[in-house]
Amino acid sequence: MSSIEYPKLMSVVVFLAKCPLRCPYCSNGELLEDGEEMSLDKVIDKINNEVDFADAIVISGGEPLVQYDAVIEILKYARSLNLKTKVDTSGVYPDKIKLLLETELVDYIAMDVKAPFNKYSEVIDSDIGDKVKESMNIINSYSDVYLECRTTYCDELLTESDIHQIAKEVECDLYTIQQFRNRSVLDPKLEDVESPLPRDIERIANDIKEYLPNTKINMKTAEFGQKTV
Repeated sequence: MSSIEYPKLMSVVVFLAKCPLRCPYCSNGELLEDGEEMSLDKVIDKINNEVDFADAIVISGGEPLVQYDAVIEILKYARSLNLKTKVDTSGVYPDKIKLLLETELVDYIAMDVKAPFNKYSEVIDSDIGDKVKESMNIINSYSDVYLECRTTYCDELLTESDIHQIAKEVECDLYTIQQFRNRSVLDPKLEDVESPLPRDIERIANDIKEYLPNTKINMKTAEFGQKTV
């Protein structure tokens, strides 16, 4: 259960294992290859145990669209309960995102924008910037689906100028800058890297408003949770 994964709503969050990426700051590394094997019926049972307290279902990962069929079945069940639906994604599968949107089963997509589109190889060692941009454009063609783009800010990997460039490139309803934390990371080199200070993230968030005049901007930190700037 979460009060923050779907803004303003209580949600049941389902984490699906497997991801084709290996982002150095990944905090769910245990899900990249394997998770706890569970039947769809058991997932439904777990949802039923919490549904009286929930307004939404969020599917996260890993990269949930690796298990596309399971995502669809969970979303169908959420719809049968009249719950709002959200999917978290890296944007690596634009074709699957298009199929997902055609089902009309999702209300909200949160998509990671990990770097300026031309710097993905440098930042996460995967040249998928064009795919992420394509995914963003596909989602934006569905006016009834809310799109959040979000970037994890680790100043070991991204500069402030990179955040400015991302802000110039994204088109979304909400842009969130997330504070990097070193509690659980995939790359051991980041274990001793300190988290950026909330005041620095807030300053950057205010600086990029000029590029996103019609977009809500949030910052998310361990100290203050989620905050609109």
